[in-house]
Amino acid sequence: MLLNSSLIMNVILENINLKTTNLIRTDSDDQGTFGVLSIGDFSCFTVEPPWRDNRSNISCIPSPGEYHVKIRFSPKYGWVYWLWDVPNRQWVLIHPGNVGGDTTKGWKTHTKGCILLGRKRGFLWNQKAVLISKPTVMEFMSITERQDFKLRIINGF
Repeated sequence: MLLNSSLIMNVILENINLKTTNLIRTDSDDQGTFGVLSIGDFSCFTVEPPWRDNRSNISCIPSPGEYHVKIRFSPKYGWVYWLWDVPNRQWVLIHPGNVGGDTTKGWKTHTKGCILLGRKRGFLWNQKAVLISKPTVMEFMSITERQDFKLRIINGF
C-alpha cells in the first residue's frame, strides 16, 4: 500500500510544530506517582497510579517516554486531553482528580491510569494528593489553547 507523500509530509510538519510539555516525576510509592508538569511559565503538580508494569487501569504509563496528546470530549469529565499513542494502553487522559493510590493496598484513587493535575500537593483522607484540580486543568487547557502537544515524561527519582 502506497501512502500519499503529501499526507506523510503534513504529519511530519505537524510533529515539528507541536509544543512540548514536560512532566518530571519526582516520587512514587503505593499512594501514587507524583510529578511536576510544565509548559512555558505554567507549572502544576501531577499524580498518577504507581508503576504496575503498564497494566491497563492500574499503572502509570512508561517513562521515560514521549507521547502525542489530543483534545477530546469525555462523557465523564468533559473536555480532556488524550494520550493516544501509549503502547498497549487506551484512553489515558489528563483530567481532574486528587488521588492516585493503589487500591489493592487500601489507598483511594481517582484515576485508572490517567494523569491528574493540581495546583498544590497535600493530603486527602490521610493520603498524598494533588489539590485544586479542576481549576488547574481549566488553566492548563487555556494555556495550551486546547491544541495538540507532545508530552515528554522523565523520571526524576
